Amino acid sequence: MSEQVYLTLRCREQWERGRRWNVRCQGDSLTLEPGNFAGLICLAPVDSREAGFQWSRLRLRGDVPQDGSIRVYARASDRPDWPEWEGLEMGEELPARIRDLFGMPAAADLDLWLTCSGRYLWLALEMTAGGADRPRLDGLSLRLAGDHMVDYLPAIYREQDFTYRYLSIFNSMFQDMEAAIDDLPRLLDAASAPPEMLSFLAKWLCVDPEEGGDLRRRLPQVLEEYKSMYTPEGIARSTQRLTGRRPWIVEHFAVDPNDPDCRNPGLYRRLYGEDPYRFFLLLPQDTFSDQRELERFLSRMRELIPAETTLELVLLKPCVQLDWHTYLGINSQIGSYVQAAIDEKMTIHYNTTIGGADHE
Repeated sequence: MSEQVYLTLRCREQWERGRRWNVRCQGDSLTLEPGNFAGLICLAPVDSREAGFQWSRLRLRGDVPQDGSIRVYARASDRPDWPEWEGLEMGEELPARIRDLFGMPAAADLDLWLTCSGRYLWLALEMTAGGADRPRLDGLSLRLAGDHMVDYLPAIYREQDFTYRYLSIFNSMFQDMEAAIDDLPRLLDAASAPPEMLSFLAKWLCVDPEEGGDLRRRLPQVLEEYKSMYTPEGIARSTQRLTGRRPWIVEHFAVDPNDPDCRNPGLYRRLYGEDPYRFFLLLPQDTFSDQRELERFLSRMRELIPAETTLELVLLKPCVQLDWHTYLGINSQIGSYVQAAIDEKMTIHYNTTIGGADHE
């Protein structure tokens, strides 16, 4: 079947061209005014640009609660003017006046078939609610072009209205399936998938959407990330994604107290122990706002480190004594202890503190 062409209304500017009674714009959607249980919007006429045009399918997008409804009234004509329509007054009498002009509503459904013909189409949408939940209209689509199942039948069947309307049921189902298949590439592409589908794609790739970060940018690269996920660079990348901070990572072999070149084996044993499967993750003290956030980070990191390894988190204070877990930055080295002399008679010993906060 050939491509179906629809005219779609779905933004505030299009709704505001019509006239509303007890209906308001909520973003780009329509809903009832607070405190009202019935409302109506009269849309501006739609021009098909073809005399005698046969209006057919109308699809509404939105949400209708179980005790609510959206009724559609439709009328078509080849004349662009309709004095009765133009003279409508918004007020309590409007619903009854609309029924006098249009007759019975086309349907109270989100997917319906219109039977009117004419170049211009007038639509009125009546919303009702029976409880706290209100109907919401996000948009509507009018079919303008495209073939129909009946077009493939012999000419004798094409003129029968019953055949046309009966096949329209299956025609709509078939068109929806075609549209869904055509839309699959867009839905499976991280660059164009809607937010709810983006989270679904992330779970396919074993990415937790709650980890944060830009999923649209990350998902195309995630397979490459997995190649280095359990390396020091991969662990640092995971930490930065969860905390926003780039960590320092100290592995056992880098400070092995049994190494012949180790200058202070006793100190390194106290700091790092002798477990070859444990590594240390160093972060600034203000990385976590509370204990719960810290524990959540550790819980997530257990799934992002190599099996049989243990992570020990070390939080670095802004000011530390030159002893346990002291790090001065890149390419810094702590030499042997040398006493600092104030004058010939007084020296500063290792247990003397200089500076610090006022209260210290």
